[in-house]
Amino acid sequence: MTNPDPWHRADEIRATVTPPTFPDATVDLTAFGAIGDGRTDATDALQRAIETCSAAGGGRVLVPAGRFTTGPIRLLTGVDLHLESGATLAFSTDPTDYLPPVPTRFEGLELMGYSPLISAYGQENIAITGQGVLDGQAATTNWWPWKGLEEYGWRPGQPCQAAARARLMELAEAGVPVEQRVLADGSYLRPSFIQPYQCRGVMIEDVTIRRSPMWVIHPVLCSQVLVRRVTVDSHGPNSDGCDPESCTDVVIADCVFDTGDDCIALKSGRNADGRRIAAPTERVLIERCEFRDGHGGVTLGSEISGGVREVFAQQLRMTSPALDVALRFKTNSMRGGFIDGVHARSITVDSVARTAIEIDLDYEEGPGHGFNPDLREIHISDLTVAHARQAVMLRGYPDAPIRDISLSDLRFERSDVPEVIEHVERLAIRNVRNNGAHLRRPATEDRSAPRS
Repeated sequence: MTNPDPWHRADEIRATVTPPTFPDATVDLTAFGAIGDGRTDATDALQRAIETCSAAGGGRVLVPAGRFTTGPIRLLTGVDLHLESGATLAFSTDPTDYLPPVPTRFEGLELMGYSPLISAYGQENIAITGQGVLDGQAATTNWWPWKGLEEYGWRPGQPCQAAARARLMELAEAGVPVEQRVLADGSYLRPSFIQPYQCRGVMIEDVTIRRSPMWVIHPVLCSQVLVRRVTVDSHGPNSDGCDPESCTDVVIADCVFDTGDDCIALKSGRNADGRRIAAPTERVLIERCEFRDGHGGVTLGSEISGGVREVFAQQLRMTSPALDVALRFKTNSMRGGFIDGVHARSITVDSVARTAIEIDLDYEEGPGHGFNPDLREIHISDLTVAHARQAVMLRGYPDAPIRDISLSDLRFERSDVPEVIEHVERLAIRNVRNNGAHLRRPATEDRSAPRS
């Protein structure tokens, strides 16, 4: 018999995504000559410890208390990189340390670029755990100015990512093979902090992650991903907290996000590249997380050309007036893609600077590019918002309306501007109050949308 409650799928995802297990063996980083004095380069020692541990069948690579400086790290099968309390891995800010170029993604596009600070390629059962700190050391004097914005340290005449970013988009749209898209030294495309690629059984647990060059936790084409009790504190440009991209079976739980961009953003590739790979992000559970500063709390998009389906989010707290949007859906007719089956409930929002619930198909390039997105089956219930500039903004296209949306048991205690509902089919609103009154029918709403 079919279970009519879709939330049973959330329980199934939680049961499916279990922590990887590791042999009871420990390799101490200091046994390979690493010194936690904040000056001595520990890169070689770290990599040798990881290789030794993996070759012996796996176990724990222990980073003891101290400040260990390092370049990029590559995790291998069976290794739990464990930072004990008081341990910090401080990553080099010299871009040449992240060469030669490796396969990676930048804003949803594949290329040969700078190595992520921590990477893994085609590995199984890997983890980063412990009460320690991962410090990318990014700042307005390194990495961040490459964005090309003065607020992040860039000054006129200095290099920035704009030309290489445009070139990468041209190469991807032209179908140039990835190995020929070499955009590293001199291209100024910042690397992600943690990027497992085509891995199975990934866990990031308990650590604090600070000051990333760009996206912070960025699994790509991975399955069985567990991110729990992690604190992300990174306020640079594009410092998204956790961006699973083209991943299946993902759990993000009991985390704190304080970021310079979206706190969590589900992605699946951009434009022609995303359609070529055609790997959606699906079966995602987000629960018991706190969201502080950022652009969006739980976000889907904008790089979702491969689609996103079966997302469950519950028991969330959004606590900062510097958070722009609580629940954010963003794409356009250049990205295309689909969103199918999003369920969110039990969410408390203190204040958001812009909109509590926002579905925006006019993001960046907007309509008219031939790949209209398909958004449907989005269900939000039991949400309380103390203050938002705008409670709800749902905006589809006339030729690609948003379909099958339900809003139930929502309370917006104070909002400043009217809600917007455009080009929405089969909208159900039940027990939704805004500024003390039942949510009124906006002049922009499609009259065919049923209400109760």
